[in-house]
Amino acid sequence: MEPVKIIRAGNTLGEGVLWDVETESLWWTDIQERRLYRYDWNREALNSFATPERLCSFGLVERSVRLIAAFESGFALFNPLDGATVWLARPEADRGGMRLNDGRVDRRGRFWAGSMAETAAGAEKANRYCVDQGGRAHLRKSGITISNGICWSPDGSWFYFADSPRRTIWRFAFDAASGGISGRRVFAETPEGAFPDGATVDAEGFLWSAHWGAGRVVRYAPDGRIDRFLEVPASQPSCVAFGGPKLDLLFVTTARQDLKEEALQREISAGDVFVYNIGIAGLPEERFLQGIQDVSLSGSAQGEKEC
Repeated sequence: MEPVKIIRAGNTLGEGVLWDVETESLWWTDIQERRLYRYDWNREALNSFATPERLCSFGLVERSVRLIAAFESGFALFNPLDGATVWLARPEADRGGMRLNDGRVDRRGRFWAGSMAETAAGAEKANRYCVDQGGRAHLRKSGITISNGICWSPDGSWFYFADSPRRTIWRFAFDAASGGISGRRVFAETPEGAFPDGATVDAEGFLWSAHWGAGRVVRYAPDGRIDRFLEVPASQPSCVAFGGPKLDLLFVTTARQDLKEEALQREISAGDVFVYNIGIAGLPEERFLQGIQDVSLSGSAQGEKEC
């Protein structure tokens, strides 16, 4: 299937793509270049905003122009229009070789994000956090290398998560009320050279996973079997999101990072955002339900607690 549109961005590491149904706009981040992008679908206008640190993932916020942001060192409320940043917690600030990574808002308005090791010395030292509506960051899991693919089933009863170097996507039972996670089981394993990256779930409960290194997006049925492949003309697809006025378009971010000159000549659209009309509807992105005021706050990662 050919893309119906390519948004020319030339990102080093495009990631964290989200569709805002209220403004009919697409948001994503170029992590390494410290830029946040917004594409107005109706005006076909692309804007970018500087970020105070590498912005690794983010979520929309209810009744606000701000975003709940996972920067490299921690969590903040960030206003892209004026750059105002209210730090909530910085659990990765003093952990050399580590940074936050993939994240998403759950069905109850909490923000989840995990960290990742940027060097071999950090293998299995990354964490997964949950930020509650009060802005408190709770440590929920350790022993990860690269946290990725965070998403939930449409009814919120299943939680999906991938540790990319292990080439495994897991599924957990999820207690929506408490944020409790239990009953880990292998949902899918990817072949050698295909690393599960960002993911989302469609309205039918099927999971779409970007396979970094393999140049494809894979749709998995709720039982974990492969339903279809979507080949992408870039070897490093990084994240996926449903959007468009009918939520039936699939947006795929990609990266140029670490590609050699020969590969860049072959993958001339690496770093752009690909848009596919797949004829399957997605779900609106959940919004962070903040219960805090626009004042300077501080917080810290805490032990294994419910959010």
